[in-house]
Amino acid sequence: MAEQHETGTPLPNGVALTALDETYREDIHQVLDRLREEAPVHEDTELGRLILTRHDDVRGLLRNREWGVDPRKSSADSYVRLITGTNTPEGMDNYQPSMLFLDDPDHKRLRALVSQAFNPRAIEAMRRRTEEITQALLEEIDGREEVDLIADFAGPLPTLVIAEMLGVALEDRNHFKRWSDDLNFSFDPIRDEETNARIEASGEAMRSYFDKTIAARRAEPKDDLISDLVRAQEAEDSLNDEEIMSMCTLLLIAGNVTTTDLIGNGLYALLTHPDQMEKLKANPSLIENAVEEMLRFDSPVTDSARLPFNDEVIHGCPVKKGYTTYTSLAAANHDPSVYPDPHKFDIEREDTHHQSFGGGIHMCLGAPLARLEAQIGINAFLARFPNVRLSESPGKRRHLPSFRGFETLPVRL
Repeated sequence: MAEQHETGTPLPNGVALTALDETYREDIHQVLDRLREEAPVHEDTELGRLILTRHDDVRGLLRNREWGVDPRKSSADSYVRLITGTNTPEGMDNYQPSMLFLDDPDHKRLRALVSQAFNPRAIEAMRRRTEEITQALLEEIDGREEVDLIADFAGPLPTLVIAEMLGVALEDRNHFKRWSDDLNFSFDPIRDEETNARIEASGEAMRSYFDKTIAARRAEPKDDLISDLVRAQEAEDSLNDEEIMSMCTLLLIAGNVTTTDLIGNGLYALLTHPDQMEKLKANPSLIENAVEEMLRFDSPVTDSARLPFNDEVIHGCPVKKGYTTYTSLAAANHDPSVYPDPHKFDIEREDTHHQSFGGGIHMCLGAPLARLEAQIGINAFLARFPNVRLSESPGKRRHLPSFRGFETLPVRL
């Protein structure tokens, strides 16, 4: 694929286009701006994927029903095979995709069965409990001079909320956090054997946990999400235990790390833009718009993969059937042709639409819950600790491709 290199230097490829690379991790838009300007349809020859960075290209592809997500339909050398472990015959034989990696009609069927648990009324019903969990966490850290914003607040909050929804014991929250954090590293395309072993062990532990819990709910249903999934029925259809287990795992993983990153990235943006923090403290009603700007400005999920069902052409570049095409959500959210002064963080920005929750039939099911947790969590944190500031010890970004957030973020209260 022909590309123009205006600077005369080679465009980044492979690991240099993931959070495993320090430049990309610490200054993502330095890299993405260059791609958007010089090669908006860029072939990453090292990892086997095409990368789109323009807003309209990203938005259009996410909504194109002629493209899918199922790795089993991808080409053998495709990037999506690496991150799903389907790049070997054994991996492909044992692969059981979650809803995240299913195409219609399977995706539509599963989504219909679980969507009621995430409709606006169901999420609004979680508001009071989310506020209580938030205040309990703030109470735990009140009186301390310095805390890790991730370990002490942004991490536990979504874990406790989703555990509450699922109806599992809150004292098991540390297990859930560790399991979901480990499983997220399946998105690392060059993970080592130690990481693979950790992923496998946590996957087995989570599977065993939910296997017992689902059996208990079938015997004695309760007022929780696992019981709802057991009862879920659409026409003559219902979920089997394997599908319920997959859904619970997906909800824990997807709803855990991404919402942690939204809260962590959002508070970091405020801490590094004190004028915006003062605006929000003075007028907490700005929080809804502020959270949308946080999602646009520093997206917790940086990219999303799609696979063409047939041979395609994008701006003159041929794309073979099944070849991984990555839409850079982060780049789309900073496209200067759409957003005036895109690298400016402005909680009163008029147009805060973004691609951070994906789009089309795979629009993030948990988006309303993530928004609720971030709005409640961030406003409550600032109300309790109005003088919060960054610690002298720098935060550490997580080394995890496709996700953007902090591993640690020390602040002084």
